[in-house]
Amino acid sequence: MSDHGNSSIDTSVPPSGTGCLECGETGSWWVHLRRCTECGHIGCCDDSLNTHASKHAEATGHPIIRSFEPGEAWFWNYRTQTFTNGPELAPPLAHPVDQTVPGPAERVPDDWREQLAARR
Repeated sequence: MSDHGNSSIDTSVPPSGTGCLECGETGSWWVHLRRCTECGHIGCCDDSLNTHASKHAEATGHPIIRSFEPGEAWFWNYRTQTFTNGPELAPPLAHPVDQTVPGPAERVPDDWREQLAARR
């Protein structure tokens, strides 16, 4: 394992849900999902409009995330801005495979690509 310290990863904590917690509360949508390895918070990635995973890391000091996308098992350390290794986490390891990307489908606007391009 890379230099992340045991306190940054809790293998017993399940994810907070199948979608971005804050986007779910506000009725927004996301591109990809990330899972906090310390508390299980599911947030949207930095390519999403709201960047809730990064905001969670900044607000809580929880530096390590794991992709919450099916077929992806990488970890990222916000503190060092590097990919890192990590152990197997509590299931589920990804959102349901039938969940759309971006998602959730019913909230993704037709002009989602333009919205993302405009914020850059």
